[in-house]
Amino acid sequence: MDPVDLFVIGGGVNGTGIARDAAGRGLSVTLAEMNDLASATSSASTKLFHGGLRYLEYYEFRLVREALIERETLLRAMPHISWPMRFVLPLHRGMRPAWLIRLGLFIYDHLGGRKILPGTRSLNLSRDTAGRALKPQYKRAFEYSDCWVEDSRLVVLNARDAEARGAQILTRARVLSARREADLWHIEVARNGATETHMARVLVNAGGPWVSEIITGTLGINSTEGVRLVRGSHIVTHRLFDHDRCYFFQGADGRIIFAIPYETDFTLIGTTDKDHHGKPGEVICTPEEQDYLCAFASDYFARPVTRDDIVWTYSGVRPLYDDGAKSATAATRDYVLSLDPNPGAPLLSVFGGKITTHRRLAEHALEKLTPFFPQTKPAWTAGVALPGGDFPVTGFAALLADLARDYPFLTPFHARRLARAYGTEARVILGSATEPAHLGRDFGATLTEVELHWLMRMEYARSAADVVWRRSKLGLRLSADQITALDDWMKKQEI
Repeated sequence: MDPVDLFVIGGGVNGTGIARDAAGRGLSVTLAEMNDLASATSSASTKLFHGGLRYLEYYEFRLVREALIERETLLRAMPHISWPMRFVLPLHRGMRPAWLIRLGLFIYDHLGGRKILPGTRSLNLSRDTAGRALKPQYKRAFEYSDCWVEDSRLVVLNARDAEARGAQILTRARVLSARREADLWHIEVARNGATETHMARVLVNAGGPWVSEIITGTLGINSTEGVRLVRGSHIVTHRLFDHDRCYFFQGADGRIIFAIPYETDFTLIGTTDKDHHGKPGEVICTPEEQDYLCAFASDYFARPVTRDDIVWTYSGVRPLYDDGAKSATAATRDYVLSLDPNPGAPLLSVFGGKITTHRRLAEHALEKLTPFFPQTKPAWTAGVALPGGDFPVTGFAALLADLARDYPFLTPFHARRLARAYGTEARVILGSATEPAHLGRDFGATLTEVELHWLMRMEYARSAADVVWRRSKLGLRLSADQITALDDWMKKQEI
């Protein structure tokens, strides 16, 4: 097997983003993910492209500015899986004063050169519909802009685009070891019941929560750099309000949470910030965190939120760079790229980062590696559409209307779901279908056989969990028996 330029460990947003950028510059790339793409942190976010308003309190101006600029860059590249949202921040007596919040929002509006998104405005909650779901004591609020993103779909689309540009994407491929021999890395990978040996000129460690474990264990290198594992947990409830705006709530403990319209019929509430001392892959939303989020939201909503309202929970571990901060909340969300510039076989390790800045992180990673590949092409990803995103940033309504017109047998929910997930590629999936029967077996909740063939052939899906929790969130609508039947069907398919 011939050596590649880059071998990337980790199929999260940073790993796939680096693979995509590198492949587009003409480098040969192999990426190995031990599970499914986005199976850890990158599918467990709050699903926002945002600058991080609260990070201004920690003077993270560079990070916030970069993230604010990226919001609109990313919106243009993926208008199917990302879209603008308005956030309502009620003023709470005894917490941050109105003047301080308004100053922060002024900086937030102007720090990143905003062009697409509308700016901040004041709300009278006794007159605005956003006040109906809140307790009457909340009289005023500010409303500002940030963006939603389908986080796990972003990862898959990055991987698909990387593969289209020549990268090899290996899922369910565990890196057992990697060692330097002369000027190459020799990497042992367990895949499909066998062990393969890959060779690469540069190794990129984008293992997320496992980044330190990979350095010391898989690679056998001594290092003083490490990650601080911070658990972020979320709850999903039945829909708590009847408008399409989000809420930004302040807590007495200095934390903030969001309450976001989710998957049409639900509300997403999160996140927590707790140091995680267990294994990265063993993380749940604990009963204590569920109670915390319910109580936090109940301080604002007129109708209390209880555990009986919860229909699903999820939790992920953020691999923050260990900067010695006293609390998990204060730990930096900025990323650190550590280059071990061995003249023979360099190693680049990725610490921290956030989903909003994944593209810039990838650019910076390639900048660090330029001395080893001086003939590579320049940065190219800004504004370049991901698969299915080749339509105007304001063109989703027209895309949906055209899809519904040309496939009139689709229900409004089904048409919107396909348009949001696949953008212009929804037509490729539907093909020449003129009636529901042409879509093959119906597995429930609008999931059909033709879509599953697409997901298995084009999007690396191999199990029901890949489909109903990462490629979509149809697990909220399917029964356990339906998911089992789906899993059984997928196991029998040949790809």
